[in-house]
Amino acid sequence: MNTNTTAPNEVVKECIDTCNSLLRGELSAVETYQKAIDKFDDDVFVTQLKDLQRSHMDSVSELRKHVIEMNGSPESDSGAWGNFANGVQSAANFFGDNAALSSLEAGEAYGQKDYENALEKDIMPEARALIQTTLLPRCRRNQEILDALEEAA
Repeated sequence: MNTNTTAPNEVVKECIDTCNSLLRGELSAVETYQKAIDKFDDDVFVTQLKDLQRSHMDSVSELRKHVIEMNGSPESDSGAWGNFANGVQSAANFFGDNAALSSLEAGEAYGQKDYENALEKDIMPEARALIQTTLLPRCRRNQEILDALEEAA
């Protein structure tokens, strides 16, 4: 990423804050997928869920990289949202496969909304491009995969 040195400091700060917020969401997703992976016995489901979890790990890496390149400090944990999401996933796991998958799907929808909201903010062009070309499409693809898994469950 090539940070624009002419960008006002407040735009850089807004971008760092936005990327860190998205990063917390991605960290939460990694944790939540682990809860779901631990619940499933079916190898096909576990393989698919691990692939989805890896996509969130990739998003974590990319967001961290962007924050560092803007001279920010990347978030290292999911915070309160992660605790809440993990609690919801644990409860959903208790109610069965469809509930567990529905909970993951709801988390993906929430993440998609976060990315769409981020695009409405005054953020750096590099972060905007990352969201538009990589992170948001990845989130949408994850939702499609979860839809298919839910139908198969």
